[in-house]
Amino acid sequence: MDPDGAQLGIKPLPEALAIAKELDLDLVEVAPMANPPVCRIMDFGKFKFDEAQKAKESRRKAVHVGIKEMKYRPKIGPGDFDTKTRQVAKFLNEGHKVKITIMFRGREVYHPEHGKRILDRIAEQMEGVAKVEAEPKLDNRNMIMVLAPDKRARQAAQSREKAQQRTDKPGANASPEASADPVAANGASEAPASPPAGNGSAPAAGPSNGVSEVAASAEEG
Repeated sequence: MDPDGAQLGIKPLPEALAIAKELDLDLVEVAPMANPPVCRIMDFGKFKFDEAQKAKESRRKAVHVGIKEMKYRPKIGPGDFDTKTRQVAKFLNEGHKVKITIMFRGREVYHPEHGKRILDRIAEQMEGVAKVEAEPKLDNRNMIMVLAPDKRARQAAQSREKAQQRTDKPGANASPEASADPVAANGASEAPASPPAGNGSAPAAGPSNGVSEVAASAEEG
């Protein structure tokens, strides 16, 4: 193949070398197991440099996942427990696995249930962020558990939080009728009612009272 990848056909080795030398390039065997072997004319130095740059960029973008360790004591206080557990959550959010170690001293080793209780509490708080990769087990005078990031659970938890936030927004569930002008509604409810008709006991209107008063004064005169 030539430098552009076009096939030149089957060539004897001396002729292929002559073509490469004429172009001031190298003849590189790229498929030695093929029959006949496949060679390409290229700048081999530039090819090696480009491959090294690609490998360097790949290493730079690669996420180095390691195993972090956090140690607890069976009689750990609430403040220390919260601080260490927040650090565990930080490691998990960064994509690391976390090895939780409960260290027993003296006769504490005869009460492994205390360490198991702490590990269960940590696993419960990490629910939605991590999953238990290695169940709690005794290792000499220690009890260990391994947590691994759980991407699916984290995405599901984030989706639930977003849905809850949309639900909690004020006025999200208000109907159009409820958002109508309250002044109009109050005005309609405060309109005076019309007087009942048909009983004949209501007093006469203003003009009729005026006529009767004039007639009375005329009789007196």
